[in-house]
This record gives sequence, structure tokens and C-alpha cells, in this order.
Amino acid sequence: MTGDFERLSVTNLSRHYGRRKALSRVSFTCEAGDVVGLLGPNGAGKSTLLSILGTLLAPSEGTVKYGTHTADKGGAGLRARIGMLGHDLFLYPELTAHENLVFFGRMYGLTDAPARAMQALGRAGLGERAHDAVSGFSRGMRQRVALERALLHQPRLLLLDEPFTGLDQASIGGLVSRLREEQARGVLTILATHDLDVVDGLLTRELFLRNGRVLEVTTGEGSLRERYRAAIATA
Repeated sequence: MTGDFERLSVTNLSRHYGRRKALSRVSFTCEAGDVVGLLGPNGAGKSTLLSILGTLLAPSEGTVKYGTHTADKGGAGLRARIGMLGHDLFLYPELTAHENLVFFGRMYGLTDAPARAMQALGRAGLGERAHDAVSGFSRGMRQRVALERALLHQPRLLLLDEPFTGLDQASIGGLVSRLREEQARGVLTILATHDLDVVDGLLTRELFLRNGRVLEVTTGEGSLRERYRAAIATA
């Protein structure tokens, strides 16, 4: 199996911690090129869902299919098609930006990791800082390096947990542009965010979550913030 897939299908997905239900019977499908927003208050289950989709956490019930395969059947080939950026950027501050990406590139098994790392830093607008230690980077610069880390192996599925937190307007604009590039390449992006104004117009699908349940999947009229408020208010 090559691990590649064009569709992600989530069916009746639940995750329990004792009596607490972090997710309850969540179902949705999305296709390559979709940008799906997981929207909801803190504790809604967004990070739990991302962890399950990233194969870091097993569901208590339900299934996730990447194309026609589940995570246990897809194995390493499937995981090689997933990129993830969470709250922890997973960068080594004592290493340079280039050294960080080369390290992770080799972890991905890339034979051309040094060249690909330089190309990635150029796309991120950090080519001139490639050989500077990450410890001296701003939050926005570190975020750009971390995003390129998640994209270095050209994944099909990109999972992002609050990717705009702590970024200035210039960094936010650069991140949105980068996500549009990956969308055009056929990457399926699923992101959890509270920055509704930022992603309004970027998302192709929206999942409103509250208390582990999907409230609504909508492409309705009005701004994203208005639709979100209406969904939460009627829940």
C-alpha cells in the first residue's frame, strides 16, 4: 500500500475517558483539496478529534477510513501521508532552522532532506535565516518553520490545532497563503481554530462541535462568525 488516499470518512466516532465523552458519534466525510474547520468552544472535542485523525489516539467506538483503509491496516505507509502541527511546535531551539527540517526530513525517510529543507525555508520566506538557531526566532517565524516541518514529506492530510495563535497579521496572512497553496496541490486540511474571521473564506467545510457532538455541517449564508453564533446558541 502506498498510503495515499483521496477521501477521509469518519463514521460514528466516539472517544470516552471513563464516564466523560470527549467525542460522541461524530460523522463526516471530506475530499482532497478540502479545508475543513473544526469550530467550537474549549472542551468541545476538537483536539481529541485531531489526535484520532492523526492516529495518535484510538477511538472508543466508530471508524476512520483513509480512502478504503483504517489506521491499523494502513500502517506506516498511511502515517507517512499525514502531517500534524499542534500546540507544541516540535522544534529543537538549539538547532538551526535548516538542521531542524533536515532532522525531521530524515525521520520521514527523505533522501534529499537537505535540499528539500532549503526549498521549504525559501517558501516560508526564511531562506536567509536558514542557518540561524531557532531559539532566536519570533513566534511567527517558529510557526512558519513548524508548518514546513509538517509539510516537508508532502502529506495528503494536514492537521492543524490553533495554528494562528500568537501570530501577527503578516504571519497570519503568510500562513493562509501557504494553506491555499497546499489546497491547490490537493492536500486535505483539517484545522481547529477560534480565529473565525481569519478562516472565513478559506474553509470549504465547517464542523461546529459542542460537548463532543457535531452541531451542524453548513455552508449557509452570512459570515462564519454569525453562523457559528447561531449554531452554538441553538445547541
